[in-house]
Amino acid sequence: MLKFVYIIFRIYRFSYVKFGCLMTALKKQKVLFLCTGNSARSQLAEALLRHKAADKFDVFSAGTSPEGIDLRTIEALKRFGLQTENLTSKNITLFEGQVFDYVITLCDKANSECRNYPHAGKQFSWDFPDPKTRTDNNPFSATLNELNTRLAMFLLVEAKSNSVDNTSPKSLGNDTAESPSDFSPITFYKSLTDDIRLKTLMLTHYHGELCVCELMAALEEDSQPKVSRNLAVLKKSKVITDRKHGQWVFYRINPELPLWAKTVIAQTTENNVLLINQELQRLSNMQNRPDKSSFCK
Repeated sequence: MLKFVYIIFRIYRFSYVKFGCLMTALKKQKVLFLCTGNSARSQLAEALLRHKAADKFDVFSAGTSPEGIDLRTIEALKRFGLQTENLTSKNITLFEGQVFDYVITLCDKANSECRNYPHAGKQFSWDFPDPKTRTDNNPFSATLNELNTRLAMFLLVEAKSNSVDNTSPKSLGNDTAESPSDFSPITFYKSLTDDIRLKTLMLTHYHGELCVCELMAALEEDSQPKVSRNLAVLKKSKVITDRKHGQWVFYRINPELPLWAKTVIAQTTENNVLLINQELQRLSNMQNRPDKSSFCK
C-alpha cells in the first residue's frame, strides 16, 4: 500500500513540476511604449507589436502628457489592417508600481523625462520623428513602416522563439530631410569606416544611450582611450552627442541628425543584427551597469 501511495506521489509531483515549467514558458513578457502625448508613435508601436507577437508579449503604451489619439494614427493602422479597437490614450501614472520586462521610449522628450523607469527589466530609447510635424508624404504610414522595421529587429534579438510573425507592412518609399548647413555627408560616411565606430553606432541605435564602460564591455576593448578616441571622431562629425550624469558620460545618436542619415544607421543595424550579436550578448550580461538617472528627473 505504501509503495502504491509513493508511486502516485511521484506521478503527481512530476506532473506538477512539468505543469509549472509549462506555465513559466507560456508566460508573456510585458512591454510598455512611452511617448509624450501617447497620440501617435506609442500607439502605432503598441498596435504593431500586438499584431506581430501577441502570443509572446502583453503590450501597453502611455504618455507623460497624454493628448488623446490622433485620428491620423487610427487611419494609418486601419490602412494596414491593424486592430485599433482597444487603443486609448493613457497617462504614465496609470502604470505606477507595475513591473515591465521592456520599457521603450519613442521620443527624445520622453527619454529625457523618464531615463530610468522603475521595475523595468530592460529599457530602450528609440527616437522617432513625430509624424505630426514631419513634412514628407504619408508621415503616419512612414512612421508605422519605420517602427515595423525596428520591431522586427527587436523580436529577432529579444524573442525566445523563432516562430514570431515578422510580416511587414508595405514600404511607402524613402523619406527625405534637409541636411543642416554644418553637416557633411562625406564626413558622415567616413565615420562609418572603422569597426569600433560602426558597431558603436549600431549598439547605440539599438539601446538608445550607452557610456564608455558599456561600449568597452560590449566590444571587448580593454583600452578606454581607444574607445574614447573613436567616440570623439563621431562627436566631431556630429553623428553622436553626449551628456554627463555624475561620473558617467552617456552617448547617443544625435537627435538633430538628418533623417536620411538616421535611416542609414537604422537600416545598417536592423539588417545586420548578426554583426553585433555577440556585442549585444556581452552587454546584456554586463554586471554593475551605470545608473542613467533617477526616474522622471
